[in-house]
Amino acid sequence: MKKVELIFIPTPGIGHVVSTIEFAKRLIHQDDRIWITILSMKWFSNIMDAYTKSLTASQPDRIQLIDIPHVDPPSFDLLKLSAEAYIYASFESYIPPVRNAVRNIVSRNSSSDSTRVAGLVLDLFCAPMIDIATELDLPSYIFLTTNTAFLGLMLYLTTRHSQNSSEFESTDPDHLIPGFVNPVPSCVLPSAVFNRDGGYTTYFKIAERFKDAKGIMINTFEELESYALNCFSNGQNPPIYPVGPVIHLNWLPHPELDLAQRDKVMKWLDDQPQSSVVFLCFGSMGSYGAPQVKEIALGLEQSGCRFLWSLRAPPSLKPENDASGIVHHKNPKEMLPEGFIERIQGRGMICGWVPQVEVLAHKAIGGFVSHCGWNSILESLWFGVPIVTWPMFAEQQLNAYMMKELGVAVVLRLDYRRDMLRLDYRRDTSDVVMADEIGKAVRMVMDGGSEVRKKVKEMAKMARKAITEGGSSINSIGRLIEDMIGNS
Repeated sequence: MKKVELIFIPTPGIGHVVSTIEFAKRLIHQDDRIWITILSMKWFSNIMDAYTKSLTASQPDRIQLIDIPHVDPPSFDLLKLSAEAYIYASFESYIPPVRNAVRNIVSRNSSSDSTRVAGLVLDLFCAPMIDIATELDLPSYIFLTTNTAFLGLMLYLTTRHSQNSSEFESTDPDHLIPGFVNPVPSCVLPSAVFNRDGGYTTYFKIAERFKDAKGIMINTFEELESYALNCFSNGQNPPIYPVGPVIHLNWLPHPELDLAQRDKVMKWLDDQPQSSVVFLCFGSMGSYGAPQVKEIALGLEQSGCRFLWSLRAPPSLKPENDASGIVHHKNPKEMLPEGFIERIQGRGMICGWVPQVEVLAHKAIGGFVSHCGWNSILESLWFGVPIVTWPMFAEQQLNAYMMKELGVAVVLRLDYRRDMLRLDYRRDTSDVVMADEIGKAVRMVMDGGSEVRKKVKEMAKMARKAITEGGSSINSIGRLIEDMIGNS
């Protein structure tokens, strides 16, 4: 049996690395001929290195990690203008060492009769590295860690750009984006498409490269996005392979995780009635300043529901007054209304970082107030937990809109957004979501007889069926493998 090697190049961020490695595992589980090499780039810290090694530990023989030499990042000034442009420029700077690594792998296998390199599997932001594959006569594939709806937006960009090459405007009329049944309002599009300092240009550059890929794998499943997937089965785009839901179901170690706190949280959940607790968690970058924290607290109190709230400190919290006289808090709980902790004793718990998957899997969880990151959405659907939409960054507004369109979420906000690069959230008192809105949404998501809950429970069954033998995603992966390696 001849082995084939696939070279994966993920974006070094937790949401991208986890789903990429889990997808790699799914490939090698489905076909004994496949071996994986992951090229690991390090940007800001060593946290991702620990995650990557932990995730691949179960497959030491069939998944190999190769560290790429560090490259100096672009100017921080670019990051302040556009996170997307900064990430794209970072990948461009990594092209030379990645090219060398891929060339060495190809050269090593060229002298072997038992193994050949079957292609590069690239993350969205790695699109410029398609040129490396072309130079070495290798096929390239894109693995989208988000959904088919986002693919529709990217393909729409190329069509629109040929007629109007300027950035989007908030006043633009609704957009007829392939993959959506209804026109899409500008207010739910990613912030990048409005950005004149490189964000829009970055998205367009990425979208242009999609046509050069031999196939596009998407972390979704047919039963969830059947309409969108049918829109792209016309032969005008590279083949589309829904391969999800790709979820890491075991919680991962995290530098902020206090194991004693984790045990305390899980014990508290054990003592709560089934489907009685709403869980609030806003991702690795999700935090709010004091005005919003107070409104969330009051909304939870007004709702009358039990809750578990992962309250994270804004990244720039300081233990002293700054020059402007604004008070910074050592502990995010100091931002809570006076007497709140005492008033909610017994029916609410506030914690820091918790293992989200383990919490969502718990029988006590009945609803999820979420930033609508795609991984979080898939996890909530997998466990049959309905979501309240509160998007913040990137494509999360579009995700929230899609969830509304599918009828599997309670809408709190669709167009809420934050600048992920803002260094001091306490200076931002605009667009605070008020307590009555929050309380109403929480009561709706916790309604045991709601249509949303029924649809989410049905979707949970379909998600699990999709990745069982004969399921839609397993069959799709089979077609992908056949197209990648044939009868090698």
